[in-house]
Amino acid sequence: MNGKPMPRILIVEDELPMRTALSDCLASEGYRTLTAQDGEAGLKAALDEKPDLILLDVMMPHLDGLSVCTALRRAGRSMPVLMLTAKGQLEDRVRGLDCGADDYLVKPFSIEELLARVRALLRRLRTKEGAEERLVLGDNVFDFRKQVATRKGKALRLTAKEFSILRLLSAARGEPVSREDFLDQVWEYTAFPTTRTVDNHIASLREKIGDNSDRPRWIVTVHGVGYRLDLPGR
Repeated sequence: MNGKPMPRILIVEDELPMRTALSDCLASEGYRTLTAQDGEAGLKAALDEKPDLILLDVMMPHLDGLSVCTALRRAGRSMPVLMLTAKGQLEDRVRGLDCGADDYLVKPFSIEELLARVRALLRRLRTKEGAEERLVLGDNVFDFRKQVATRKGKALRLTAKEFSILRLLSAARGEPVSREDFLDQVWEYTAFPTTRTVDNHIASLREKIGDNSDRPRWIVTVHGVGYRLDLPGR
């Protein structure tokens, strides 16, 4: 991990066997774990310890997971939250996401899926931390915070996914981004597109910003991998 400590993950789960199993599983992957046995203890640990990611059970005594997540967001804490629950109804998932959760996993789940979602959330966290809020490519200016783009001073219409593609490329700081990473971080779990979908969106984005697809200046194809951003001055 390039000398960097592994992320710390807080597990808030009232059932001891599940709490222990999750902690052992994540520790075996190299993650550092903290645990809390109920919502009140979990909220305190989240505020005091500032973990990189929280696995949060919904149904708990004293303070449920929805209330914990709401309190965290109101306190300005933005660490990713992965909700764990036995409830699978659509309205329950929507409530969790509306409270500020980043993802939702219904019990019983496989360890492989849990680890995949943990990795995805941590990758998105690194992307947000590494990305600049503003990107300039020639006459194109992109404000990621406001989701506003201009070309030669005039408004440029970009879709939400096109903004996400540019932000991901910007955060990579000139390193290649694979098509699989685009699918994982831009399309997430809501659809099942193919890698060709990425290519089509890149082609559309190049056209909008005036980047010649045959000889691109900024969004450069890395054959067999994906794309990278050729940043001015780097």
